Amino acid sequence: MITSTILIAPSILSADFSKLQEEVDSIAGSADWLQVDVMDGHFVPNLSFGAPVLKWLKTDLPLDIHLMVQNPADRVQEFLDLGAANITFHAEAVKDTKERKELMDKIRSGGATAGIAINPETSIDSVGDVLKSIDLLLVMSVHPGFGGQEFIDHVLSQVQTARAAYPDLMIQMDGGIDEKTAPKCIKAGANNLVSGSFIFGAKDRTMAITSLRSS
Repeated sequence: MITSTILIAPSILSADFSKLQEEVDSIAGSADWLQVDVMDGHFVPNLSFGAPVLKWLKTDLPLDIHLMVQNPADRVQEFLDLGAANITFHAEAVKDTKERKELMDKIRSGGATAGIAINPETSIDSVGDVLKSIDLLLVMSVHPGFGGQEFIDHVLSQVQTARAAYPDLMIQMDGGIDEKTAPKCIKAGANNLVSGSFIFGAKDRTMAITSLRSS
């Protein structure tokens, strides 16, 4: 059965980096997770957070690390050392089944859950080799790398397919999530929503998070 609780993970990619601690504090009482996008300038054409930034960030929110990097195996340990709750790597970056399972094992042995992400143009079939054993499937509803993009509707069919096959799977969606697109995501079967611009651009962030959860 799909969990009745919808988890909301604000993405700090959309926060004001000049006052990051204050931004994180503003959502601490209402968010479920805090998503941290890690980019290397190669897998996606942008750069973002690394472990040094997170070392001084104080939060009790579970850290959801989204590795948008070419070699995720090289980056996992630094975030495990920070106590990451979940680490997600991209299917497009790790295509070999054996390598995927080894990376999942490494993540779990460090105390985190393991997720795999697919870009909008990537078929759900491409991760069929690990869907039975993965902790989280992230379906990107924008092309990864930059915040504020428009939601890509056709990925909803990917979520529906995954939900029908795996009723208990945590399915996360990320990209263009707001009060209009969240209901579509939840109806398709998502139970974990990442939202950046909608939350951090809101005057009342608690209300913004509540509106997503109750969509």
